[in-house]
Amino acid sequence: MRLLVDSGSTKADWIAIDDAGKVLFTTQTLGLNPEILDGDEIIERLNDRFDILQNKKEATHLFFYGAGCGTDKMKISLSQIFQNYFPNAIIVVEEDTYAAVYATTPKGEKAIVSILGTGSNCSYFDGKELHQKVQSLGYIAMDDCSGNVFGKELIRKYYFNKMPKELAVEFEKEYDLDPDAIKSKLYKEPNPNAYLATFAKFLIQHKETEFCRKIIFKGMKSFVKNYIKQYDNCKEVPIHFVGSIAFYLKEELQETFDKYELQLGNVLRRPIDGLIAYHIANK
Repeated sequence: MRLLVDSGSTKADWIAIDDAGKVLFTTQTLGLNPEILDGDEIIERLNDRFDILQNKKEATHLFFYGAGCGTDKMKISLSQIFQNYFPNAIIVVEEDTYAAVYATTPKGEKAIVSILGTGSNCSYFDGKELHQKVQSLGYIAMDDCSGNVFGKELIRKYYFNKMPKELAVEFEKEYDLDPDAIKSKLYKEPNPNAYLATFAKFLIQHKETEFCRKIIFKGMKSFVKNYIKQYDNCKEVPIHFVGSIAFYLKEELQETFDKYELQLGNVLRRPIDGLIAYHIANK
């Protein structure tokens, strides 16, 4: 049994396949980002899913692609946790960008591959290897155009009275905006970045308003300038995306790319389905 996992900070998609590529089961856990969770929290999230718990000794391989796995330290730490949990499995841990590459980019082709979900990143794939010019410093310092940055911007606009009154009324109906509740989520509970990203849904729902459009295009402009333009050949190769922010704001991405003369490639909400085809072809 091979387990394929695509994990963001908010959620992780799991698919178990046999050697022929037949799907044995699918499930979903909360996100397993080793930068913001300790080992006990990760184990608790694994045990919360019966399919995973029941089959942990049956797994022969675990291919895990996750947010927060961009450094050797995090890869080693998570690999050790998984090796103890799946005792009979060969463990492979890579950053989530590899899942995005395998799902969106035809074999051997060059592309820039980006993730716009709860967090964000951007890498260049030369057809064989992945190259990253910007090392992520996490959701507080970076993550341009991500769900958590958009969420933070909406909260700030609301509290600074910069949100139009009609939108503020709707915002109040959908979210608990009590200061103590917000601070508790940000400082006392796990996954503050995922919490912030929940507010991005409001931005997408109201993306036709001038207020939300300004926030969206400001974020996209920042992402292009700070990430995509780091690569000299950015106008020569397709730029693929995975993640809910990219998926639900695809039209806005296209509009931004037209302005900068960039080529928008494949845009997927989740890369997990593409991983099945990749692993069958490369088993």
